[in-house]
This record gives sequence, C-alpha cells and structure tokens, in this order.
Amino acid sequence: MKHILAPSILTADFANLRRDIEMINDSDADWFHVDVMDGVFVPNISFGFPVIRAAKKYAKKPFDVHLMIVNPEKYIEEFASAGADGITVHFEACTHLHRVVQQIKAAGCKAGVAINPHTPVVLLKDILHELDLVLVMSVNPGFGGQAFIPQTYSKIKELRQLANQVNPSLIIEVDGGVNIGNIAELIQAGANALVVGNAIFAAENPSQMISDLKNIPVNSQTI
Repeated sequence: MKHILAPSILTADFANLRRDIEMINDSDADWFHVDVMDGVFVPNISFGFPVIRAAKKYAKKPFDVHLMIVNPEKYIEEFASAGADGITVHFEACTHLHRVVQQIKAAGCKAGVAINPHTPVVLLKDILHELDLVLVMSVNPGFGGQAFIPQTYSKIKELRQLANQVNPSLIIEVDGGVNIGNIAELIQAGANALVVGNAIFAAENPSQMISDLKNIPVNSQTI
C-alpha cells in the first residue's frame, strides 16, 4: 500500500483557504493535516474550532487533527464535532494518556499520540497497542519551515520494530521538514504517513508536488 500523504493546511494561503482545500481535494493527497496550537504548549497560535468547521464544509478527505495544546482532554468532543476524523495528542501534554486515548475513541475518532524530538520511543511501549497512529515530530513543534532533525530516522526504525511486536497495523506519521529529498528514506525507515507543508505550498505547482511526493520511488527491500 502506498504511503499516506497529508498536506498541512497551516501553510496554506488563509486568504484563499477554500481554493487550497479544493486543490487538495483534487490532488493525490490522502488527508488534511490540521495543526492546532495554543501558544502555551508550543510558542505559536494557529486556529481553533471555527476555522476547522469552515474548512470541513469544503474538504472531501479526512481531517487529521494534531493538538499541540495543554489539557487536550477538555476539547476532544468539540474537535470531533468540528470535523476531526483522527485526533492526535502529545505524550508530553497528557498526564493520563490512556484515559485521553479512550476519550478520543469514544468520540468516534482514530486515536494518535505525538512525541517531540527529545522524547524516547520506548515511553510509548505500554500504550502502543491502543493506538491507531504515532506521530514522530521531526522538528520542534510550533513553527513551519524548520530544518529536519536526522535522528528521526532511527526513532522511526525503533518505533516500527516495537509496533511490529504489539500493533503491526500502527500508522507511523512524520511531521516537520518532510520534502522530496527525504520522503523516500523516511518510508524506508518505516513511516507510512507523511505530513508536508512548505514543500507543497511553496512549490510553483503544489498539485504536481503532491503527485511527486505521493509517487516517489521507494526501495522496499531496505525497509
């Protein structure tokens, strides 16, 4: 199965958001990646329920909602109501992670957990069998356009090996600095969902870039 490609609407043109949503609808992309930031957990603020509800009216593909916020458990049901198909919370933001994962599932969404670059993969061992997705941050969360952290490759390999023991169908997603130059190596390491922002929306032809990223040749023998 081909990898999942999830353009991040955080880097779309918000003055022409409907246009960019319709471009993604018509492209080879699989999901919309929706970054929600509160200015507390990360040093940036993005958008909340009104923008998600408005975007959902035009989107024809699933909403992969990534909560970079403190106390995400307060808002799970409202994000689900606003249009989230999957909700990912941060390991670092959840004191009672298992409870939050169950809350996401009870709201009718796929459940994901994100880890920051400094967080070891092994800390997810006791929750991994409960998850649909793990999001490995390959930059420090908060701002787009950062340089990719090379240590990400080994983290993906470690996570894939761990998942193969307890949850072989786990989706491993990578977010941050993903582009045409590193996407194949990320897939070879074990990732099967890629979030891409600047590399798409800064391209001369974003739809063609999505096609190129989706159809990148990968040597499966190295996985």
